[in-house]
Amino acid sequence: MSLVATKARRVASAIAIVSAVTLAAPLPASARGPESFADLADQVTDAVVNISAATTGGTTRERAMPQLPPGTPFEDLFEEFFKRRGQGGDAPQAPRRASSLGSGFVIDSTGIIVTNNHVIGEANEITAIFNDGTRLKAELLGKDAKLDLAVLKVKPDKPLKAVKFGDSDKLRIGDWVIAIGNPFGLGGSVSAGIVSAHNRNIDQGPYDNYIQTDAAINRGNSGGPLFNMAGEVVGINTAILSPTGGSVGIGFAVPSSMAATVVDQLREFGETRRGWLGVRIQGVDDQTAEALGLEKARGALVAGVDEKGPAKPIGMEIGDVIVKFDGKDVKSARDLPRMVAATPVGKDVEVVYLRKGKETTATVKLGRLEDGEKQANLAKDSGVEKPVARKALGLDLSSITDDLRRRYSIKDDLKGVVVTRVDPNSSAADKRIQSGDVIMEVGQESVSSPADVTKRVEALKKDGKKSALLLVANAQGEVRFVAVTIE
Repeated sequence: MSLVATKARRVASAIAIVSAVTLAAPLPASARGPESFADLADQVTDAVVNISAATTGGTTRERAMPQLPPGTPFEDLFEEFFKRRGQGGDAPQAPRRASSLGSGFVIDSTGIIVTNNHVIGEANEITAIFNDGTRLKAELLGKDAKLDLAVLKVKPDKPLKAVKFGDSDKLRIGDWVIAIGNPFGLGGSVSAGIVSAHNRNIDQGPYDNYIQTDAAINRGNSGGPLFNMAGEVVGINTAILSPTGGSVGIGFAVPSSMAATVVDQLREFGETRRGWLGVRIQGVDDQTAEALGLEKARGALVAGVDEKGPAKPIGMEIGDVIVKFDGKDVKSARDLPRMVAATPVGKDVEVVYLRKGKETTATVKLGRLEDGEKQANLAKDSGVEKPVARKALGLDLSSITDDLRRRYSIKDDLKGVVVTRVDPNSSAADKRIQSGDVIMEVGQESVSSPADVTKRVEALKKDGKKSALLLVANAQGEVRFVAVTIE
């Protein structure tokens, strides 16, 4: 199975999904732990399984065994590897078969197994291989790409050894943990380490909140459990940070506090049922906080409100800053999606938000995210004003005309002031405002002409503001807030 690359962060090291089989030498752990992990390993090992997932269909020409230098120590290994799979020789055609190896663990003695979604992929043949060599065909009950989880079911002849989820929120940095899995296809292997960090964001999905550990996690460990010292599953091993594909002591696991709810939903419904607020958000940096009149950067800035979403009826607007959700502080924009998704659909939730410095509390009934992911059509408006041009904030501004709509391919329903030129030495250029963008608000007030923009900027200057908060849309209508320095 090939290494899955991340969306970003391609620097000296690369985030790698850890489910493929490759040969590499992991670095030895240098930390000293308890005198022995043997009792703990004995307690839980039989609940950990190897997952073999295969996709078959069509035919393809078989690959010949790679040509290796004579006497290489891997020559016999590769020869046996290819012989077992019927590769090499003269057979030109064979059924196409793609396979992967990963790990999983039993959470119910009747045969319920948890693993990673990327381990099974689109496989149509899934086999769970137990510690005693028993092989059972597995049925997919449900999977979730956002948290990279999948739930399988096997039919055993007798009750299976099962483990339970622990509370990952109680983990402290420095606590001992052990990882058990199927690294490089070698079968059940145990490694030990500590919790290195909490709440890691590795840009793998919308709910990144990984546990970081230095317990050796390698390719093939994907889907395997991370245990605390009580033998409870506190994480599902999912990814590593590595320039080589082998462990360098930085591995990531999905916290059990996030996984357990999703696993329950997949078992019961075969799909996820996440809460939905119906807003699009962005972060609040120091400059934006100053422009909004906040004492510090916090909360989630509302950059869009779905016309059919739960937030619309309670009067939430673009520019509001959500600072508390269901009694919990929203410290950053990353917090809110996880909070909302983990809240039951249909629950009445108290939301606290700031609007122009004033705090408002409202109760919203959450919808279902999976329903809300369908985009609502925006109403069209054909109104056009006569062209007027002005300069402000290092920008050349014009009212929107039919000619400018055609020139920049601006959506018909976008209203505001169009940017026709950006001073390359301005703060606006640093914030990546460009020609063809449409300014919809300045200082949280709508603008419909260049004169409106200059008037709002002058008012902000008089109020002692150092930055002007702009609501900017690109030509396709995607909006964002930008804090631009007032010079």
